[in-house]
Amino acid sequence: MSRWISTSCDGLAWQRKQQQMEEATSPTAELVSFAGREMDNVMRVSANTTIVVLGASGDLAKKKTFPALFGLFKNNFLPENTQIVGYARSKLSNEEFHDRITSHIKNLKSEDKSKVSEFLKKCIYVAGQYDKDEDWKMLNSKIEELEQRSSVVHRVFYMALPPTVYISSATGLKKCCYSTKGSNRLVIEKPFGHDLESSQELGEAIGKLWSEEEIYRIDHYLGKDMVKNIMILRFANIFFGATWNRDYISNIQITFKEAIGTEGRGGYFDEFGIIRDVMQNHLMQVLSVLTMEKPMSLDAEDTRDEKVKVLRSIPPIELKDVLLGQYGKSEDGSKPGYKDDEGVPKDSRTPTFAACVLFCNNERWEGVPIIMKAGKALNESKVEIRVQFKDVPGNIFNPRPVRNELVIRIQPDEAVYQKIMNKLPGLSMIPVVSELDLTYKARYSNNKIPDAYEALILDVMRGDHANFVRDDELDAAWKIFTPLLHKLEREKIQPKPYKFGTRGPDELNDFVARYGYTRGSQEYKWSPPNRL
Repeated sequence: MSRWISTSCDGLAWQRKQQQMEEATSPTAELVSFAGREMDNVMRVSANTTIVVLGASGDLAKKKTFPALFGLFKNNFLPENTQIVGYARSKLSNEEFHDRITSHIKNLKSEDKSKVSEFLKKCIYVAGQYDKDEDWKMLNSKIEELEQRSSVVHRVFYMALPPTVYISSATGLKKCCYSTKGSNRLVIEKPFGHDLESSQELGEAIGKLWSEEEIYRIDHYLGKDMVKNIMILRFANIFFGATWNRDYISNIQITFKEAIGTEGRGGYFDEFGIIRDVMQNHLMQVLSVLTMEKPMSLDAEDTRDEKVKVLRSIPPIELKDVLLGQYGKSEDGSKPGYKDDEGVPKDSRTPTFAACVLFCNNERWEGVPIIMKAGKALNESKVEIRVQFKDVPGNIFNPRPVRNELVIRIQPDEAVYQKIMNKLPGLSMIPVVSELDLTYKARYSNNKIPDAYEALILDVMRGDHANFVRDDELDAAWKIFTPLLHKLEREKIQPKPYKFGTRGPDELNDFVARYGYTRGSQEYKWSPPNRL
């Protein structure tokens, strides 16, 4: 029997669920934590749901979408009678389609193999074009064959597609595949346009066909467990709430680092660059949750209202507050430079690294620099938030205490740790850097942290918009970056070179120091504990 997450429970229902959870902790039962809510806190549904994955033969679908759907199926989160239809231009048999799906389902246990077979029975493939009505009608006929036993039909259309076919696909779906027997939901992957103007054109074209309530603009960073945790940290802990403002915080850094280069995808990447690829979407979503005011409730629109408000308080980024870089070969020459990648023009000025400083002109944050850093071919792979607090006034210690920092490690090794000063054990009164550490692998070793796509696809099926981008939110984010992007293209700004495998351009340390970030005099490096 399929089970489904409930958005709320009354008191008696909650008591019953608590009893079920206690029973589930017996030696013969396994309690699986999913997206911060236990599987037993659910309600059953029997709705007939068809999930149509457009672009089903592409990389995104086989690497992210289908593994996420299998994860939901394996943990009994897909509603009963769910059917999955893959649609793409490639001519594939169902067997070839199934091979593509299974090739990217990883970390399978022996008991999962039967689950894979059951999952594949739900998956069929249809080949067709994105601009031909007859192909969309053929797809609809296949869907109706699957749905013929049900009078209520819900459809989810997941567009794992290149932006060039967004509009034709949205048009064909609405014209030929729109259900009149239940809900219809359209999932759109980034990029949402190339700048403000193209984003608005895309939004207007799709908005004529689909209502905002039916559209789910997916940014997988909003599905990451540690990004969701920001809400709990900020609004459920009084000591963070009291210090979360310009009186106590000196600066904030939001960092995205990849140790790999473009690796054969340079031709695609060169159309966008690191600002469009990572900053304008992923990191801006992190920033909005980090800086917004407390919403009236956890209702999707209350949360998104506050995100829009804080984004509208941020003026467009100025060129003087930007450092751009482009990687070259590694020091030993073993790793190629960006321009060595096939498809990248030899005179390309596309940045593979950027540091941008933003300011929120509101009462809480005025004057606090928010430093975004993102880059490829760097010294490590990680995504983290670093909130650096101001110096302790009236220092009486020697050596001088370094600044407190709150670090939220989004990936890998999910963690929250507070960098603090502590007395060196012994007879002296020497302050040393230490940390208060909440590393998820150590504290929650028996809990599964879901893949971001699993959590977001489940939200789509629940009709929960809280972790998806609203149209006015998208506009507000583009208004911050579009003037800068146009200026970089118009004035042909040349990025600074840096070597593959380094921290970025040599100018980076001086750049962040200009905005108040200081490195302590005491050497310190956080590493996840071994308590596994």
